[in-house]
Amino acid sequence: MALSKMKNKLNNELAVCGFAAVKSLEKKNPDRITRLYFTAERAPLFGGLCKKLAARKAPYNQVKDASELEKLSGTVHHQGVVAMIEAPQIVRLNTDIVDEWIEKKQSALLLDRVGNANNLGAIVRSAAFFGMKNIIIPEDEAQSSITTSSYRVAEGGMEFVNVYSIKSIPALLEAVKDKMVRVGTAVDAKTPLSKLQLICGQKPSLIILGNEEHGISDAVKSACDELIVIPTNARFVGHVAPVESLNVAQAASVILYELNR
Repeated sequence: MALSKMKNKLNNELAVCGFAAVKSLEKKNPDRITRLYFTAERAPLFGGLCKKLAARKAPYNQVKDASELEKLSGTVHHQGVVAMIEAPQIVRLNTDIVDEWIEKKQSALLLDRVGNANNLGAIVRSAAFFGMKNIIIPEDEAQSSITTSSYRVAEGGMEFVNVYSIKSIPALLEAVKDKMVRVGTAVDAKTPLSKLQLICGQKPSLIILGNEEHGISDAVKSACDELIVIPTNARFVGHVAPVESLNVAQAASVILYELNR
């Protein structure tokens, strides 16, 4: 397994696995696939893609044993198919891109060091479902980037979002001041999520989701126009909640629903 991962890294490739993820890749960006591997069970479902690959002389193979897919992808959760693509190059966010968002009134999700790849994938899935096209991640070791796991958990959503990188979150927040509504999430915030549409008004919004353990940083909090919280039923009836907050990916789904309600 280690040798396979090393080979993929040397080839500058990323393994995309999971039926929904590969099917979405086939429909949306088939030319990105450089190699395809699948089990006999999955073979009938990828006949069309095999023809496309054959037309451009890209290799595809039915594996004898599913363990070969595990070696390629580094996970047992490959669901019988692995597509190799060139490692995604994340575009660094610039003023031209942000200006276009503002002109078109497009909002964006900003992740403040969300470190779990599965959480990133789940956030991407929700973003694609609710039509949130723009996701920003910091160039920080604590932040998960696009991986095999995030691709699989996104269930095909990775093909419908644009992921951008930035060096400094505070610098971005300063740059969009008075142009986008900067909304942070915090368990100690006083403003309930139900006020989100009122807060954003007609301006595009920048919704900031924090690290799984620590939330958004103090520097980011101080730069937000508003901090919101997802209230629990316990808050309404005056009792202490059994858990303090939702998982960040679950929170993203609730917030995106409210933003689009």
